[in-house]
Amino acid sequence: MPRYFADSPESIVPDALAGFAAAHADLVSHHPDHGYLRARGGSPERRVGLVSGGGSGHEPLHAGFVGAGMLDAACPGRIFASPHNRQIFEASRAVAGPDGVLHIVKNYTGDRINFGIAAERLAHEHIPCARVLVDDDLATDSEDIAVGRRGTGATLIVEKILGAAADEGRGLDELTALGAEVTRRARSLAVASAAHTAPGSGSPAFELPDGVLEFGVGIHGERADGTTPAVPLTRLVTAMTERLLAALPDGSRRVLALVNGLGATTSLELYGIHHAFTKALEGSGVTLDRSLTGTFVSALDMRGFSLSLLATDDELLRLWDAPARTPAWPR
Repeated sequence: MPRYFADSPESIVPDALAGFAAAHADLVSHHPDHGYLRARGGSPERRVGLVSGGGSGHEPLHAGFVGAGMLDAACPGRIFASPHNRQIFEASRAVAGPDGVLHIVKNYTGDRINFGIAAERLAHEHIPCARVLVDDDLATDSEDIAVGRRGTGATLIVEKILGAAADEGRGLDELTALGAEVTRRARSLAVASAAHTAPGSGSPAFELPDGVLEFGVGIHGERADGTTPAVPLTRLVTAMTERLLAALPDGSRRVLALVNGLGATTSLELYGIHHAFTKALEGSGVTLDRSLTGTFVSALDMRGFSLSLLATDDELLRLWDAPARTPAWPR
């Protein structure tokens, strides 16, 4: 492993989870026998437990958002691989409230299958369960893609808003409907100038020549339909912003914006991207209600970034602004 500080490719995830739980022992507990992390505190008003998960390598998603005001549990899989249905079932059973449990699932085949099996197992134990499927990736918005849009940066937005709503004591059906509405209002788009490094081989997942960007890259290194020549940042971000705005529901004039690093993009760059993003939104006559910048949904060490927009209203902003205390929530 020439690029990663770890004993072996096999040890990197379990060692990281143990270290994460020790570093944030006041906020989360680690259950290694069943492979999940659970919040130590939360609102007594909650009637529904919130569970999410997915492959490791996207840190701080999802484990970083376990805690008061957000997720009750997260199930990390191996790098870029779905968690096992057993993990999801055990975590869901542990945190289910009087009205059951809600799964927040990124739209990938493995995640859908394993969360679905876990839901069937929960049904056998008479634990109500529903699912919100996050499918915000604009690059995969095509009838030629059978599985549909991928779930990417907007997952964080869904987890935050649903966490606040769950703290108000909302029931399973209401939370499910709210999650579907947030997902309908959100779109994301990512670019990269270099691929992530595969932990097993220490080699890039794909090669890009100098002066070329992968436009529409996925968070597992999925290639886009094509590349684009590298252009000045303002031009690149303006083009991305125009595509995102065009994909929002008709009449959307107020937005929440997320600038997300994919792993190897520096804070210096991300805030420059934020500046270009806000200028592009202003130029389009859109009101920027809220924004968040940082690395939240990474792709190991990929050099790239994603932009997400949520069409907002007063109610969604109120939920976004509600307090949360997790290892990675910045506010």
